[in-house]
Order: sequence, then structure tokens, then C-alpha cells
Amino acid sequence: MQILHWRLSLFYFTYFASLGALIPFWSLYLDDLQFSALEIGQLIATLAISKIVAPYLWGWVADQSGFHIRIVRITSLLSVLCFLPLLWFDGYWSMLGLMLLFSFFWNASLPQFEVVTLGHLGKDLHRYSQIRLWGSLGFIATVVLLGALFVWLPIKWLPLILLFVFGLIWLSSLLVPEHIQHERSGSDIWQVIKQPKVIALLLTCFFIQASHGPYYTFFSLHMESLHYTRFSIGLLWSLGVLAEVILFFFMHHLLKLKPAGFWLFIALLLTTLRWLLMAFFSDQLWVVLIIQCLHAASFGMFHAAAIHLVHDFFPHHRGRGQALYASFSFGAGGAIGSLYAGFLWDKVTPAVTFAVAAVFAFIGMLTALRVSYAAAATTE
Repeated sequence: MQILHWRLSLFYFTYFASLGALIPFWSLYLDDLQFSALEIGQLIATLAISKIVAPYLWGWVADQSGFHIRIVRITSLLSVLCFLPLLWFDGYWSMLGLMLLFSFFWNASLPQFEVVTLGHLGKDLHRYSQIRLWGSLGFIATVVLLGALFVWLPIKWLPLILLFVFGLIWLSSLLVPEHIQHERSGSDIWQVIKQPKVIALLLTCFFIQASHGPYYTFFSLHMESLHYTRFSIGLLWSLGVLAEVILFFFMHHLLKLKPAGFWLFIALLLTTLRWLLMAFFSDQLWVVLIIQCLHAASFGMFHAAAIHLVHDFFPHHRGRGQALYASFSFGAGGAIGSLYAGFLWDKVTPAVTFAVAAVFAFIGMLTALRVSYAAAATTE
């Protein structure tokens, strides 16, 4: 069992290492190609747009077959093949099409791997965060390494580095055994989706990720405008994820103290505070350090709580449940977040853009309150 846990951890490490290369540095790469802020927002939004459809489609296939890790392997390999042409194509329309195609497969693997992980854990679900934290460590390692590397290496090397990391994701997926889990098919899933608590959870996931749009799209560029070096920017990104790692390490203790719905609400409350601080005090380093530490709540606490709630709310459709979580949050929420951030960035101040993000988080906090009450009532 210990060997299996390390294999599961390795996949998370490599997958989030790719995010550590993509999220902080892709906007810098696009800026180096002379794309406008609006075009950068649109191109980054493609990574989220395909996530609206792809996870649910592949989740349906996985639920029908029961072979979730096989889907992970296939989609991981196809994502490598689809990303390959980006080594040569750097025009707006060609990049838009290739990123949509690549992300259609890349976005499919993680939700199904979550099902595999939770399936292997069985009754030890509280150990999920201890495995998932290796993804955060992979993100930190990549951000720090590339932050130092791009001080002297041109940013144009980023696509080649990403291709290498995507290949590692596929190789790590080959080491994980299948956890066969045949789900009930048919229309029963709609009976689950239309429950008020499920609708509230999906809306909460949408709003919190939409609130992250300016951060994921323009944080690096914003810090550069404030005269931070790329290495310093990498350290700031890694600080946020380090805080997330610490949260994951202790999350199973927190879940024993209070239910997941309570922590979902706290995560949205702290996320609202995070974007307000970003809007009005991002020119002060000590505040930026606090902002990055709050990533423990806005991603770590939120994600761990949401994963547990989806697992509980979709007992017979867990593949599609995790896919819906990905579609509403990182898909629809991420796409809307990147699009409004790209639209606003050159038209208003960064303060206004992050204030809009705080509004999204505040609305999500209200829906999270509904989830918390409903989840608590269910367990009574």
C-alpha cells in the first residue's frame, strides 16, 4: 500500500509541476511574443474553456467502463502529441486552436485520477491531502527552478520544458494500477445534480475560480510592473503553494474538528479578503507575502473541502461528479475569470480588476454558506 501511495503522489507531483511551469510563466511567454493583454487573457482562457466539456465527457466514458486510469493514460499521451506543434507555431489563431486541442485532453486526466486516488484510499479518505500535497511540492519545485532558470535563459524555451514535463505525466500514469469501479448508469445523476446543495456547491466552485482570473492571468506581469525580478516572482508563487502544502498536511485534522462544508465557507471568506488586499495593498511587500500565504485557503482548503463534498454528494457517479467539479470551477470559472481579467486589465487599474475578483469571491462565500448548512443537515 505504501508503494501505491508513492505512485499516486508521483502523478500529482508531475501534473502540478506542469502547472508550475504553465501558470506563472505562460503569460510572460505570451507577452514576449508581443500579444496584447486581451489576447493573453483569451489564450489563457482556452486552457479553461475546454475544461467545461472535456472532464464530463471523459468522466462519462470512465464511469461506463470503470477504467479510470486507462482514460488518464490515453488523455495524457494525446496531450503530449497535441502540445508538440506549439514548439513551432506562435501565431494567435494557430496557438488558439492548438491550445484548445491540447487542453481538451490535458484537462481530462486529473478528475479521473482523483477518482482513482479516492478509490484506492477506500475508508482512509482523510489521507487524500497527504498524497495531494505532493502536487503542491511539484508546483513549488518547478516554479523556483524555472524562476532561477529564466533569469539567464530566454523565456522562449518554455514550450520545450513544458513538453518534457507533460511526457513525465504520461510516464507516471503508467505506474498506477487500475481501481475498477463500475458506476450506476442512466439518468439518476440528474436527480443528484438538481439537489439544492449540489447546485450551491457547483456555483461556489464557479465563483471562487472566477475570482482567481486576474491572479492566474496577470499576477506575474503585475509583479514585473512593480519591478520584481522573475526569480522573485517565482519565489512569491512558491510561497503561496508552500502555504497550500502546509494546509494539506494538517487538513485531515481540520476535517475531524469541523465538516467539509464549514471549511468551504471559511475558504471563500479568506479568498474575499485576499483579493481586497491585492486590490489596495499589492505595492507593499509584506502585504503581498500575506496575500500569498492566503493561497492556503483560496486553493488548498477550498479544494480539499470540495473534493470531500463531491465524493459525498455523488456516491454512485463519482467519475462524473469530479468531472462536474472540474468543469464548473477550473473550466467555466477559470474561463470567465481569464476573460474578464483580460478585458479589464488595460482598461482599468489593477486595483479595480482585483476588486471585481473580490466581488466574485464574496458571492461564492454566500453560496458556500448554503452548502455548509445543507451538508450539516445531511449529517445530522
